[in-house]
Amino acid sequence: MNSKRVVVTGIGAISSVGNSVSAMWDAMVNGKCGIGKVQRFDFSEYRTQIAGEVKDFDPTLYMPEKEARRLDDFTLYAIAAGDEAMKNANLPLDLRDRSVVNPDRVGVCIGSGIGGMRTLEKQCEVLLTRGPGKVSPFLIPMLISDMASGAVSMRYGAKGPNFTAVSACASAAHSIGESFCAVQRGDADIMITGGAEACISKLGMAGFCSMKAMSTRNDDPLHASRPFDRDRDGFVMSEGAGILILEELEHAKRRGATILAEMVGYGATGDAYHITSPAPEGEGAARALQMALGNAGINIDEVDYINMHGTSTSLNDKYETASLKTVFGDKIARVALSSTKGTTGHALGAAGGIETIACIMAMNTGIIPPTINYETPDPECDLDYTPNVARERVINVAVNTNLGFGGHNGAIVVKKFV
Repeated sequence: MNSKRVVVTGIGAISSVGNSVSAMWDAMVNGKCGIGKVQRFDFSEYRTQIAGEVKDFDPTLYMPEKEARRLDDFTLYAIAAGDEAMKNANLPLDLRDRSVVNPDRVGVCIGSGIGGMRTLEKQCEVLLTRGPGKVSPFLIPMLISDMASGAVSMRYGAKGPNFTAVSACASAAHSIGESFCAVQRGDADIMITGGAEACISKLGMAGFCSMKAMSTRNDDPLHASRPFDRDRDGFVMSEGAGILILEELEHAKRRGATILAEMVGYGATGDAYHITSPAPEGEGAARALQMALGNAGINIDEVDYINMHGTSTSLNDKYETASLKTVFGDKIARVALSSTKGTTGHALGAAGGIETIACIMAMNTGIIPPTINYETPDPECDLDYTPNVARERVINVAVNTNLGFGGHNGAIVVKKFV
């Protein structure tokens, strides 16, 4: 059976730097940072008190308040970004009339690393203070990680493949990749995919603080996320959603869709090494990238831009750099590189959705978004990461890489549609 070609026809985003793709991209290109002191909770006793919160988000723009109260924020972010992506793809928000597409052939796969953390935390407090009879009957459907996919499918009437990839910070990359495979093998004409996360909570922050994984630049939040910089001291948690519409090429052509990019490769590997640390020299990440490029039939000479995972942690940045040297050798010097997490923070299970969108925007605008807050070179991170200022460049092939706790690695390859 011949594999079908898969294109991207819509994108949507909610992020710490804006609640649309255009706002997010403007911030990325111009180095505007969305990180600040957390406003949602009092974190004054926490080791880390900063995060990249979604701002000015009004769920009643998308549904009645009563309905919104029955959904966790990660699901609400997925719906908001999904609506933007569907409109961008010129698809109706109600597929049930079958006038444009067959809803039985439209699937959903939206990843989340943690799911409804804030709901779980709130209802645990209710349990401990008021007893089990007062726990919300919506607790379980609000907290489970698959509910973003479930709620989005119900919203639009999408009845095709419906599931969720949960692989920590690689969740969105794996969800996009598995959706790509579903369309490629003919299981769906369209997949609504990406990632969503909303775990800036008292418990979530406490857990990462105890791991000493996050930056403690509490008095300088705008410069706290500094990928590849020698003085980086940890990642900065953020939240949001990045949603893409993947569509079979001939199906997209028949309905006259605007094609934003073609997705051509996906790689997924495991480190089998450590619960949190990446494998030495980024061995697993290198294999995921090689797998994605091999599946795409893309030579290393053809890659123009890589949006790196670049979390601003000591080991990730060092080993991810090493992984690129393994794959590209000396040719890595001609590839444009950057991490946009200096701008957005690290959106965990949503990162791959947000950053694959960044790849598509870079390709369509001819602009490489910079790695901001890069001030002091690190001898172990010695590549050109597009420091601080965006650059113009023709981009025909772009790659997004994401790594997750548990040794999960994902790589996505997109190229200009011709």
